[in-house]
Amino acid sequence: MQLVIGSDHAGFNLKQHLVPWLEKQGHKVLDLGPSTPASVDYPDFAAAVARAVANGSAEQGILVCGSGIGVAIAANKIAGIRAAQCYDLISARLSRQHNDANIITLGERLVTPTVAEEILSVWLTTAFEGGRHSQRITKIHALEAPDAAANS
Repeated sequence: MQLVIGSDHAGFNLKQHLVPWLEKQGHKVLDLGPSTPASVDYPDFAAAVARAVANGSAEQGILVCGSGIGVAIAANKIAGIRAAQCYDLISARLSRQHNDANIITLGERLVTPTVAEEILSVWLTTAFEGGRHSQRITKIHALEAPDAAANS
């Protein structure tokens, strides 16, 4: 699978750990940075990863920051993105089954590299269930319409 990954400085070490691990699992990984642990602004990297997923350059994306929260908020501003912060196997499974999440966000301060690998293993192998969840995804995408705020 073609994946794209990015982080900020607080998620840099976990990102660096995950790239070779994902490649060893047989995935193609495009690392959008940063390339050093120097302080950076997470919205820049979250947007780059989200745009790569939204435009089809990658099938799914992975974002890492200290908590996983900031990058999730930023990524979800890009149309077509359903970024989910996952911190255990259940949240990883449900984010794919029920929400068809196309970006996972992880917090380096919340999960160990081993737990992150387990979470990603579940997330990358879990399929969207469709069915009743499909209409909900359609409604989420309708919120992205330019006039959605005016109609609420």
